[in-house]
Amino acid sequence: MQGTPARALSFLCSLSQVKAKNDQSVLKYEPGQLVTTTVRDYDLSETSKLLRAAYMGIAMMAFMHLYLKYTQPLFIQALMTLKNLYDAKLVAIHVLGKKADGDLKRPFKTAGMFGAPPSGPATDAASIAEAEKRIGSKKEE
Repeated sequence: MQGTPARALSFLCSLSQVKAKNDQSVLKYEPGQLVTTTVRDYDLSETSKLLRAAYMGIAMMAFMHLYLKYTQPLFIQALMTLKNLYDAKLVAIHVLGKKADGDLKRPFKTAGMFGAPPSGPATDAASIAEAEKRIGSKKEE
């Protein structure tokens, strides 16, 4: 169970980096409806999702090891933790110091299931302008 707590600690480290940077740049995207937030708030929400997943992994591994007496999943979980840390975009940005360009650009695209291309919320100016028009027309009604 040694890998999963390390994963949680690295996410906590990225959480402290997000708070220390305090990036108040405005971020607009449309995952169905227009969302206007700051980079700091977006990163904090993504970090909380990652921490919840890490805590769930810790709970599952504790149950499997302590109650069911399984040991093989512990080894696999330790390897998967390294892979998950490598894949975590917030760790790459805040802990490893990579620039938020390309795949690391916010809002993050989520990997598709079964080889499907990654998908993410619309961030282009036309989609955001259309969403703002829809919000404006709803307010007028």
